[in-house]
Amino acid sequence: MTEQNWFVIAIVIYMAAMLAIGYWSYKQTDKYDDYVLGGRGLPPFAAALSAGASDMSGWLLMGLPGALFVSGFSELWMAVGLLVGSWCAWKWVAPRLRAYSEVSSDSITLPSFFENRLKDRSRALRVCAAIIIILFFTFYVSSGMVSGGRYFEATFGGDYLTGMLIVAAVTVAYTFVGGFLAVSYTDVVQGLIMFASLIIVPVMALVSLDNPSDIFSWATSHDYGPYTDGTGNPQYFNLVAGVSAATIIGNLAWGLGYLGQPHVVVRYMALRSPQEAKAGRRYGIGWMGLSMIGAVFVALVGTTFFSQNADYSVTDREAFETIFLDMGRILFHPLIAGLVLTAVLAAIMSTMSSQLLVVSSSLIEDLFTIAKKNLPAEHIMINLSRTAVVIIAVIAGLMAVNPQDSILGLVSFAWAGFGCAFGPLMLGCLYWRRLTSAGALASMVTGTVVVLVWGLTGLSDIIYEMVPGFVCSSIVLVVVSLLTKQDNPEVEREFDEASRLAAKVAKAAS
Repeated sequence: MTEQNWFVIAIVIYMAAMLAIGYWSYKQTDKYDDYVLGGRGLPPFAAALSAGASDMSGWLLMGLPGALFVSGFSELWMAVGLLVGSWCAWKWVAPRLRAYSEVSSDSITLPSFFENRLKDRSRALRVCAAIIIILFFTFYVSSGMVSGGRYFEATFGGDYLTGMLIVAAVTVAYTFVGGFLAVSYTDVVQGLIMFASLIIVPVMALVSLDNPSDIFSWATSHDYGPYTDGTGNPQYFNLVAGVSAATIIGNLAWGLGYLGQPHVVVRYMALRSPQEAKAGRRYGIGWMGLSMIGAVFVALVGTTFFSQNADYSVTDREAFETIFLDMGRILFHPLIAGLVLTAVLAAIMSTMSSQLLVVSSSLIEDLFTIAKKNLPAEHIMINLSRTAVVIIAVIAGLMAVNPQDSILGLVSFAWAGFGCAFGPLMLGCLYWRRLTSAGALASMVTGTVVVLVWGLTGLSDIIYEMVPGFVCSSIVLVVVSLLTKQDNPEVEREFDEASRLAAKVAKAAS
């Protein structure tokens, strides 16, 4: 049997497992709230791995190892920023958001929480937040489909469009059928696949070396990858080599994005109780930290692994982002290698499914329902959400048929867009009693506009747009809130109730 056939068997096994989880989730989904938020019954382990898998995507398996392989440890700042940012979000956002979102009219989406928290009768806050989510995530989903097509193209040498349609169809199928539970539990499986692959591949590559200790010196004095002048990369282990202070600050600022990513914070809202955020933090940060260490060792071992054997080569000779996949192919039987290769597919699909569901929720919960005085029955609401999943998938698919740089380029600052539009607002909603709806709306718009202008005009070459966007959004939030008034006593009562619950959680955790 050929290598390609074994790969196909592995992919079929993986796809079948995802569809089976989708069917199981369908049997557990009876109410509209179940479809959108899993009935707030997500265990901390599932919430943690689901948040991590839907966030990390192919960057953890391909982007980070490739960057570290080429440039060395100076590329670690982004990983550090993301790890610290995720810890802070689990510590200070997750328990309070879980409590507050239920106190504020049992909000099940981020836009509805913002509106209910501030009792915004104009609906402008909710509509604006929903539009931002739909805009950015439609492009994000399209990019995921492009990545799926490219994956099949590179792995099987097949047709891009066929691969894109297969990935899209399976992802849409289990999201359509099972909703939030399907997305969350497929994410758990996908997260475990990613984790296991990032640990097993570098370990097996290290064991295969004649002298494993070479990995700590080879890159600094020998040719490898892009270095062919006989001296290697002497600054490989230098954290500040070739990077400016602005670049370091910008890379660390990626961590701020966790405060406002809709597909991540919705997992906090879905926890069974605020108290379980502590366990979720331990699982989530443990998974992320160990996975990042695995990615670092993929790059570190790769500098020696591909240099000491002339028969081994990296497929991608420019960004070297295929070193993880190439190691898997070389080291394992084709069936096992195929399962390792599914780690990349898992990363793509976990992110795409989470984004599809969030966009669907925004369309139905945050736009459709506010236009209706009398809401349809539960089963109709679920079917409307499923229809929205298909509509967004079709639009994203049409955009992905002939991928353009402008579409893929938006992904590079969509993370900053969400972080700046919703991050300062999230902190204000959870911790600042004086916040007003006018301040919230101004902050959201400011963050989005600054990020878009900064990214589209090339200013991101100076510093990552998250930094100016987050700062401007925060300043506007405070200034406009202080210049306006919040008169609703219900806002004060709910803030006090949420604060009381948060204090109870903090006491229990101490």
